[in-house]
Amino acid sequence: MKSTRILIVDDEETLCEVLKLNLENEGYDVDVALSAEQALTYCLPNYSLILLDIMMGEISGIKMAKMLKADVATAQIPIIFCTARDTEDDMVMGLNLGADDYIMKPYTVRNIVARVKSVLRRTSPSKSYAAEEKPNTLRADGLLLDLDFKRCMIDGAEVKLVRKEFEILAYLLLHRGKICSREQILNHVWSNEVVVLDRTVDVNITRLRSKIGIYGSYIITRSGFGYGFRN
Repeated sequence: MKSTRILIVDDEETLCEVLKLNLENEGYDVDVALSAEQALTYCLPNYSLILLDIMMGEISGIKMAKMLKADVATAQIPIIFCTARDTEDDMVMGLNLGADDYIMKPYTVRNIVARVKSVLRRTSPSKSYAAEEKPNTLRADGLLLDLDFKRCMIDGAEVKLVRKEFEILAYLLLHRGKICSREQILNHVWSNEVVVLDRTVDVNITRLRSKIGIYGSYIITRSGFGYGFRN
């Protein structure tokens, strides 16, 4: 069976070696890059997940993440930011870039391993939607979600959504005409092992609305209750 490859990008060599050892003990194939510049020399599309520090050399983790998301060959690789930048604004910025998780230093190796497992479960190509999430397409006027190929089409043109945006939109469409609480959305899109804030849902909804154009207005906010997709 093909192993799961993880790339750690961090300029703290000792920390990298500790993470590498513990992740390899979990059965993952792990590589280390001590800078974004070094990481960019690797064959990045071969990796299943990237653990990325923010504060590095000339190419920061933020800049590298933007480069990854702008390249169709690497746009869907999950990214977990591991950083000492611990303000809410920093976290929101990381999520806005399409990161799948944001872990603040100092952290425990046990926490990192749990987060890695959770993100990989959530983003695995073998992941199937539940039976309630069939048929394989969801439509609202000119908005079409292809659940098999994970594509969002707006009036026949594809719109690039990151994985969490796609899953939130699919969940709202599946429960069209109902208001879904933030807790319900969090439980569906994020594993219970991952600690995320309610604001994470708000950030992703805001980003999603901006991407789907006129259909952004179809996503309804009910203050104190949650979100829905109108009939």
